[in-house]
Amino acid sequence: MSIDILIADDEPPALAELATMLAADDRIGAIHQARSGAEALRMLSSTGVDAAFLDIHMPGLSGFDLARALTQFQRRPAVVFVTADEAGALEAFDVRAVDYVLKPVRQARLRAAVDRVLEASASSVEPTSAGEETVAATVGAVTHLVRRSDVRWVHAEGDYSRLWTGEDSHLVRIPISELEERWREAGFVRIHRSYLVHRDAITAVHLGPSATGPSVRLDHIELPVSRRLVPTVREQLIRGA
Repeated sequence: MSIDILIADDEPPALAELATMLAADDRIGAIHQARSGAEALRMLSSTGVDAAFLDIHMPGLSGFDLARALTQFQRRPAVVFVTADEAGALEAFDVRAVDYVLKPVRQARLRAAVDRVLEASASSVEPTSAGEETVAATVGAVTHLVRRSDVRWVHAEGDYSRLWTGEDSHLVRIPISELEERWREAGFVRIHRSYLVHRDAITAVHLGPSATGPSVRLDHIELPVSRRLVPTVREQLIRGA
């Protein structure tokens, strides 16, 4: 069994050394690297991994902050702290870390940490596809966790997507095509190349011939429906009714 992991450390030499040591373990698959807690959270929002190896002291979002944020994820990776801070072991227990590895890191000690990750993965229960999902939206040094259930519609902005929750919006670095795939079973319908809408947010539908073209209404907002997608949109709305 191989596991995919993410490692986060704001010191490039430490990050590179940890990546090299973990790559030497044949149980490790893909290794994703982040140089801050915020970057790690963004990556974890769009890329599923089995474990996160985290430094504690990182600017903006610490390893502890990141571990707490991960409790909101539908599929929470196992957390291993890799740090020079001997005083954080108790707090690591509070955030349900599976191991606490002190720097400088020894290869044998790191293998033991991977053992614990594998044990934790074997005993965990996979959540259902209907479970809640959160997406990280970062503005400057502030990271917001947006729950999928709060999103009413999505607007594509290049390789980014803007998530609209009522009057507020959050820009995330996830293409709308990926959100369409991930959120289809949760009731989201692709109505246009630029728009993805939750079925329950739609208050009126105009799919017949009209001067302005087909559209859907979400309270006071009207969004266009692509003519080529009208049959698909109609079918999905009827199926979800």
